[in-house]
Amino acid sequence: MSRVVADNCISSAIDANPFYHTMELDDLSSAPPALSPTLGQLLKRVGDVRKEATGDGSETPVHQAVDVTDGATLEPRSLPFVLSFSNLTYSVKVRRKMSLPSVLSRGRNRLGAATEAEPVSGESLFSKTKTLLDDISGEARDGEIMAVMGASGSGKSTLIDALANRIAKGSLKGAVTLNGEVMESRLLKVISAYVMQDDLLFPMLTVEETLMFAAEFRLPRTLSKSKKKMRVQALIDQLGLRNAAKTVIGDEGHRGVSGGERRRVSIGTDIIHDPILLFLDEPTSGLDSTSAFMVVKVLQRIAQSGSIVIMSIHQPSYRILGLLDRMIFLSRGQTVYSGSPTNLPRFFTEFGHPIPENENRTEFALDLIRQLEGSPGGTKSLVEFNKSWQSMKYGTDRNPDAADRHGLSLKEAISASISRGKLVSGAAQSCDVSPASMVPTFANPLWIEMAVLFRRSMKNSRRMPELFGIRLGAVLVTGFILATMFWQLDNSPKGVQERLGFFAFAMSTTFYTCADALPVFLQERYIFMRETAYNAYRRSSYVLSHSLAALPSLIFLSFAFSATTFWAVGLDGGFAGFLFYFFIIFASFWAGSSFVTFLSGVVPQVMLGYTIVVAILAYFLLFSGFFITRDRIPPYWIWFHYMSLVKYPYEAVLQNEFHNPVKCFIRGIQIFDNTPLKAVPTAMKLKLLENMSSTLGMKITSSTCLTTGTDILQQQGITDLSKWNCLWITVAWGFLFRILFYFSLLLGSKNKRT
Repeated sequence: MSRVVADNCISSAIDANPFYHTMELDDLSSAPPALSPTLGQLLKRVGDVRKEATGDGSETPVHQAVDVTDGATLEPRSLPFVLSFSNLTYSVKVRRKMSLPSVLSRGRNRLGAATEAEPVSGESLFSKTKTLLDDISGEARDGEIMAVMGASGSGKSTLIDALANRIAKGSLKGAVTLNGEVMESRLLKVISAYVMQDDLLFPMLTVEETLMFAAEFRLPRTLSKSKKKMRVQALIDQLGLRNAAKTVIGDEGHRGVSGGERRRVSIGTDIIHDPILLFLDEPTSGLDSTSAFMVVKVLQRIAQSGSIVIMSIHQPSYRILGLLDRMIFLSRGQTVYSGSPTNLPRFFTEFGHPIPENENRTEFALDLIRQLEGSPGGTKSLVEFNKSWQSMKYGTDRNPDAADRHGLSLKEAISASISRGKLVSGAAQSCDVSPASMVPTFANPLWIEMAVLFRRSMKNSRRMPELFGIRLGAVLVTGFILATMFWQLDNSPKGVQERLGFFAFAMSTTFYTCADALPVFLQERYIFMRETAYNAYRRSSYVLSHSLAALPSLIFLSFAFSATTFWAVGLDGGFAGFLFYFFIIFASFWAGSSFVTFLSGVVPQVMLGYTIVVAILAYFLLFSGFFITRDRIPPYWIWFHYMSLVKYPYEAVLQNEFHNPVKCFIRGIQIFDNTPLKAVPTAMKLKLLENMSSTLGMKITSSTCLTTGTDILQQQGITDLSKWNCLWITVAWGFLFRILFYFSLLLGSKNKRT
């Protein structure tokens, strides 16, 4: 479906959601009784989480019961969404240790006795297979929270990834359907959200700014900014972040919000567009009991608004257990229980291990599972008992034909949700199109995404001025050292050599100082992967905005270096020469920054990236033409000469300096300056010039020009490209590396298991 149709239809979806019309409490009694309240309505009905001001100004959420129906009895409604998964199996190949010959691998055990080596096999290093998911089935419905539980390594996160389409199709066996239909990857990205276990946020943005940027990404431009702000303010209240709204997120070097507040902000950024499916990996990990309960209470509200909430959780408290609707216990990739939390006592009683009356049911279940895992038979008996339990329809509310019974196809269910105000991302309500066409792939056009990304990047950078200050300081110190070392070079033969050395070092320095751009994307990589995994914005938007955001600092650094060195060294060309010198320095910074940015998209570690950058830039300088001219480079290495980033700006500044064909650099007796005859008296040098004149048949005096700038360029082998061509080629290198950076993101940030 075209964006035009989607934009025309969004207004009706927005109007259907009372949340976007007023910040006052809405009267739900006017809504059709067969429909549950939307998230927008529930966000305003925060009666069960009130805030008590503590001594330090923080907020402590306290649970209170509240009647969300305003006294009206909501009739049972049909279930619009049922996520079913059947026979999910996922295995990975594990690297085996290579066996050494027995004569080398004989060792000693702990007691010092010699041990025999295992025989060397001809098996592949990857011949061992480990099953992470083993024939897992179940279902989740909207309006409910399904929790996946188990010990560490049981497969909780793997199952969440499988349901969220974060495992490659060729690796995962089984089926995952929504209302009986297999979802396209594009559709799933639009109607779902995934909250990672790690809180990946920009450290120097405030809580309010972080949520506002998320709203600008995920909510359509047809929604006014005031309504987006209303959405953000409601989320801040619901998440219990009002006192921290103006506080920066913070990191190791900057104090910010607490761990529990960071977790709630992470959830808020992913539910801003009111998704139908919400996946969470350990959302309560690292939180205290009160913060964990508040997080799950928020998730319950999201589920009640018509979403399917599926999360992994390690060990819920008794209060959290009361908020869960369905549970799946896993042990080494197998299901050992699937059903309602209320049926846990009956399940384990019939298994022969009744739960003590005053003990937490989940703690007992997990302890028993761990005990069985350590026994010789493992959890096989519990797995088999669960299968028989399911076949007798005990302890499960699962109804495989729920979608068929209510007659709601996926297209009809999505249309019904949109009409109630869900999926606020430019969705259309027409039932005449396929489910994948009912919602656009991205909520906003490319230029909107670029503008938002640019503003976020600039705001985050402005709040860390020390980073730019360090880079500027390095450029100024380098420029100052070069200016004082090569102060006011003359036009003698020695001055020519000093100019060549200055240009070679100056051009290579511009590239080396760009290495500090390496950690920028490496720090943002996982934020980028989280945001693009579910189509918050396009990868192309990120690359373009990232490039634009780099330009202001590159322009300033280029001017600082150019102004520091040009007149101090005594370079030729006047103001026009200075402008071109500035342009080529800027082009060098641009190409170097693009090259380092591309490497940051390929190399996963900072130290490895620095090693590669330093090595490659050294090769670029070696083949630039300074140490050995192009004519003397071996034919089998000449290709590297043309690939050198230093070659083109180096040749450009040489042409800018030696372009004047009438400017002389070696006159008369200066021809002897770089020879052993330099120490000979001047009279003898003049006599030698006379003898040379008679021999060559031409008059050579002490004022005769023997070498011009054109001669120097020819000696350096700089004859095939003009200085402007070198400038444009340098700029083109920068664009090429930005394109390669885009492809590295396209191919290397799938965020899926293989």
